[in-house]
Amino acid sequence: MVRHGLPERILGAKGPADPGLRSEGRSQAERLATHLSAEHIDAIYSSPLRRALQTAELAARQLGLSVQVIDDLAEVDRYSSSYIPMEELRRDPDLWTVLSASAGRDGGETREAFRQRVITAIERVIETNPGRRVVVVSHGAVMNTYLGHILGIDRELWFEPRYASISRVLASRRGHRNVDSLNEIQHLCRGALA
Repeated sequence: MVRHGLPERILGAKGPADPGLRSEGRSQAERLATHLSAEHIDAIYSSPLRRALQTAELAARQLGLSVQVIDDLAEVDRYSSSYIPMEELRRDPDLWTVLSASAGRDGGETREAFRQRVITAIERVIETNPGRRVVVVSHGAVMNTYLGHILGIDRELWFEPRYASISRVLASRRGHRNVDSLNEIQHLCRGALA
């Protein structure tokens, strides 16, 4: 599971905010793509939201794959008219409180409906790819929900996936799911250290 790269900030769009990647986010996605090209990847899936899709497309191009879009991988805020990156929200507690209270409610989706949608979508990806290694590019709340489901954590946001980070899930045909890693970012640090 991969979180998208750093997206643009959008406040008060006329419709749903659907930001693309900032230049820094594009750079993160390019480093992710280079890192993934050293691994054998069989398929790439993505949320339909621009920030995830652009991240997935950069990796897919490098791997010679096409991106398969799954609507149910979309973030809880998909219908919100604003998008503010998590780091910016953390600096403004009042804004965080307002956006948190309305998260997922813009489209009428309850917390439980979001949870079911995400778990079902990712399980479907696993079931249709036995013995294969796949990449799922999505969002922070999607990753928190699915990985929390595996670990038995019921809190909505129990960890903060970094932009373009990798978290790995091992899935057996018998239905066992294990979290193999969380928040791998070594591929993002290499360029900064060189």
